[in-house]
Amino acid sequence: MADSSPLTLAKELLAILDRDEGRLQRIDNFIRGKHDDPYMPPQADDEYKLLAKRAVSNWIPLLIGTPAQALYVDGFRPGTSTSGLPEASSSTSPAWSHWQRSRMDARQAAVYRGALGFGHSFVLTEKTKKGVISKGLSAKKTAALYEDPANDDEPYAAITITSRPKGDTPGRARMFDSRYEYAVSFKSLSDLDSVRVAKGRLHGSTECPVTRFAAQVDLEGRTVGVVEPMIPLQNRINQTIFDLLVAQTYTSHEVRYATGMAPPLQMEYLDEAGNVTTDPALAVDARPKLGPDGNPMPAQINHNARRFLFAEDPDVRFGSLPAGPITPLIDSVDMSIRHLAAISQTPPHHLLGQIANLSAEALLAAETALSRKITEFQSLFGESWERVFRIAAEMEGDTAGNEDYAGEVQWRDMESRSLAQAADALGKLADQLGIPKRGLWKRVPGVTQTEYEDWEQMAEDDDSVAQLANALTRATPSVSPAPAASEVVAA
Repeated sequence: MADSSPLTLAKELLAILDRDEGRLQRIDNFIRGKHDDPYMPPQADDEYKLLAKRAVSNWIPLLIGTPAQALYVDGFRPGTSTSGLPEASSSTSPAWSHWQRSRMDARQAAVYRGALGFGHSFVLTEKTKKGVISKGLSAKKTAALYEDPANDDEPYAAITITSRPKGDTPGRARMFDSRYEYAVSFKSLSDLDSVRVAKGRLHGSTECPVTRFAAQVDLEGRTVGVVEPMIPLQNRINQTIFDLLVAQTYTSHEVRYATGMAPPLQMEYLDEAGNVTTDPALAVDARPKLGPDGNPMPAQINHNARRFLFAEDPDVRFGSLPAGPITPLIDSVDMSIRHLAAISQTPPHHLLGQIANLSAEALLAAETALSRKITEFQSLFGESWERVFRIAAEMEGDTAGNEDYAGEVQWRDMESRSLAQAADALGKLADQLGIPKRGLWKRVPGVTQTEYEDWEQMAEDDDSVAQLANALTRATPSVSPAPAASEVVAA
């Protein structure tokens, strides 16, 4: 950092947002269903354009939602205490109180979807009148600077836009470094000469309070989500579906034809004065009705399954042209979707809906790649949440929480299995392997942090032997050893 003045940092961060704006907007368009137009002839009419509009089949939200719906933090386990033993988490702990105060039970999903869509998202931790809270920030409005973007968790500066420029009203942004927060104004992202930075104020932390949530970071520091690599495949699917719609519209129906005969013409009736009349009783003559071009207009033929065609001329021939096949195009759509499933590590039955006659082992094998991808996201996002908890602890004056690098977030088990299966498996772990039963409570499907703590409290309340032993221990002089619980019961 040759020049780390606030003005220089603000210009550099706004330049990053200006550079990435087009790429991130293209990703956002694909997420929202605004895709590239399929190829069509230069002389395409409105009917072609309507078919192109209807050919858009947006698979991108499913690629984001499938892993995002399996990511849910429902607990935080602090690190070790001074005795070296893990501390029991509690709903009244500062870390989990901060989580609930920030309403992250519901808001965490937006952080994951943003990171999976754009490659990264951010979380800002700050002091408010309600206490220290955290909130998600969009990658389209936020940028951060790292000395080593591939390995550093802590940025040395970050900026987030709070309002875009409108007319003569400049845009507003908030910039953070390791100690201060600055108010930034600018006329446009490309006009760096218009950037102004106000005097900073302390934000309450010794680190930049903005944390990056990256779905994937390579050694060059580049972040890639699940959308950008899939854009070519999404365009291929849209093109194939467009070709299918064109074939379905123009060639999928049998065409009947007749040769050697002229079509009947529309006639108009004339009265004795030679004027056109609509009363057949006054008509004395008839002539073909002429169109705007001066040519006779053919009459419309009402032909359906109850009517048949006939002609007096023996040279007239009737026939039909067969319909064009559309099955190859349907197979091509199916193949493209399978390619999308393979490259995105999404189980094919999630996209195709074909789950008939699949055994439990086949379903498990199909979801193996997705499970591995979700595990990777949990490890990446878990480290980011742990930094958020440390920054929040520092802002709240909790020195132990700020220095807790052994804490872990606890992810809810979202694997699809019945409660009976889980109970049977947990029972076998306890009986056959000797794992303490209380240690398996967290693995019960769907159990929340609050429920788990209620179970612990109820177990302590029901443990009358331990309560009696503790009472006798407190009543016994320190010179005499406290009797064991088993001895108390025997007495």
